[in-house]
Amino acid sequence: MTDALALARLLAGRSNGEREAAVARRLAARGVPFTRHRFDVAEGRGETFAVDLGSGDRVLVLCAHHDAVPGSPGANDNAAAVGILLDLIERVAPPSRLRVRLLFTACEELDYLGAREYVREVGVSGIAGVLSLELCGIGDSLVVWDAGEETPLTRTLRGAFEGLGWRSDERYHVVGRIPRFGSDHRAFAAAGVPAYGLTVVPAAKAEALRRFIFNPVWGALRFAFRRPPPFDTYHTARDGLATLEPGALDLTARALEAIVATGP
Repeated sequence: MTDALALARLLAGRSNGEREAAVARRLAARGVPFTRHRFDVAEGRGETFAVDLGSGDRVLVLCAHHDAVPGSPGANDNAAAVGILLDLIERVAPPSRLRVRLLFTACEELDYLGAREYVREVGVSGIAGVLSLELCGIGDSLVVWDAGEETPLTRTLRGAFEGLGWRSDERYHVVGRIPRFGSDHRAFAAAGVPAYGLTVVPAAKAEALRRFIFNPVWGALRFAFRRPPPFDTYHTARDGLATLEPGALDLTARALEAIVATGP
């Protein structure tokens, strides 16, 4: 997964304008057809890019936001995920019934503004499900979150993971609504589409992460000075390229390839 790591380097440590331009340049340089979705509203402005792989009627959207919070290099949040999706373009061939839409969104850090504007402009017709990649560069266990109810998409995810020989609550976890954090998938969920976050975490820190995430008040006090990884670098100046783990990027890519092959 060195390609994804190299692609993450195109964004990490740069301004949001430079990050946005880097994604567009990479797609154009590789001759990848993509559509631009520019917005300029009171909340903010930016440009989201969409790449369609395959031509099926059922659309699976995989999101990765290309912006970062001010003052953070934004390597794990979210250059790693962008690198994974850019690399995925040449790695997957969706089955005939499926179209995979890679969505590189702007302004996720402004309450999912880019995703909300995309849904408002394009709509959700034909979209069978959405996964938003967040914090996919540190750890060895996948977490699908905001997945409170069983849907065809959650069944697809479980089938894909089990097909890789991964066991639930060991190599992957499916959890309900997370109260403290969010991502672009919530813009699609608000429009009635099955949509979840996808994150990588260290399995050894699973219990600490549960306490931190699902007990907002207690967790904020308990971990005021040292949050469990990957949140120890989240939205900080420490979110640099040196913290990224190639194995985490590879884990995410393997999962996405299996999900596409299974198809929702």
